[in-house]
Amino acid sequence: MKKSVLAVMAALSLAACGGQSEQNTAQPQADASSASAATGGLPVTDTLNIYNWSNYVDESTVEDFKKANNLNLTYDLYENNETLEAKVLTGKSGYDLVVPGIAFLPRQIQAGAYQKINKDLIPNYKNLDPEMMKMMESADPGNEYAVPYFSGVNTLAITAKGKEVLGGELPENGWDLLFKPEYTNKLKSCGIALWDTPSEMFPIVLNYLGKDPRGTSTEDINAAAAVLQAIRPDVKRFSPSVIDELARGDVCLAAGNGGDLNMAKARSEEVKNNVGIDVLTPKGMGFWIESWLIPADAKNVANAHKYINYTLDPEIAAKNGNAVTFAPASLPAREKMDPALVATRSIFPNEEDVKNGFLMPQMDNDAKKLTVNLWQKIKVGTN
Repeated sequence: MKKSVLAVMAALSLAACGGQSEQNTAQPQADASSASAATGGLPVTDTLNIYNWSNYVDESTVEDFKKANNLNLTYDLYENNETLEAKVLTGKSGYDLVVPGIAFLPRQIQAGAYQKINKDLIPNYKNLDPEMMKMMESADPGNEYAVPYFSGVNTLAITAKGKEVLGGELPENGWDLLFKPEYTNKLKSCGIALWDTPSEMFPIVLNYLGKDPRGTSTEDINAAAAVLQAIRPDVKRFSPSVIDELARGDVCLAAGNGGDLNMAKARSEEVKNNVGIDVLTPKGMGFWIESWLIPADAKNVANAHKYINYTLDPEIAAKNGNAVTFAPASLPAREKMDPALVATRSIFPNEEDVKNGFLMPQMDNDAKKLTVNLWQKIKVGTN
């Protein structure tokens, strides 16, 4: 941006002086060509608008990027994929970077919601986990649009109070705690929080029932809804993010993504409130990848690429990973993270976990509409 301003000032000065020699005018042109090459021919701007999940970055890294690049940077937050999808599918999001889940990518890409990335502007692209990129092919063939940011699992957590209510005995299948009334009838005394996102919860229940997580059958989706209806009377609240309420011990059982649940555990331990959160790793966890994408209406595309590259730097990725307790997509960052986090299966699942789990799927439009409709009925307690 500074080069552009200097070039304009130089041009005005030359005009006022009646022009100069070819030798003197060559430098501003060279500077402009250099700036154009550095941004792949994209316009140079001083603004960046990011729309990301809450609790999904070490805030100091955003501020450092803003200052280092002298940007007017806006960083807005959302709580679930449904909110983001409603924004980007209008084609007028107003943002330069968003972070949808892998299950939402195919539909959004096919709808023309995003621009293709320029990998030449992302030198740190080489740091991406190759295995993760293979998984991304299912949602983004050729890896043309999405650049992974974090990955993780969908699971559940129980507190010391919850274990006490159950007499210290947990079922072999941890999901039974949430999906069988024989357990929820007891745990309701200390509070159950159901993750308020049908796109995450229905695939988990379907997989729990041995059905296709994609909800390819209306009968299967209705069966999953029946499971949720059966435990609905025992649910204390529906929460988009359970971090604070779980950390305080307001609930003793909660479903959510592993990063949020581990963040709640860390906050509880920091204040030493003895909530005693145990993040479980049952068979049938849902695996996901969330990536940076550039909306079709983005105006600050060069800065968007620059920020993506910044988040893949091992030092920055490790700092973000330590702060939010998720697995960064930057493979070398893991060597710089807290070893205790890297050893945590609900953050970095092992091969057995992956074998026994499933990749969060995209449901077709009919299945999606049905699950959203059923979810609303479940929330209000109607059949």
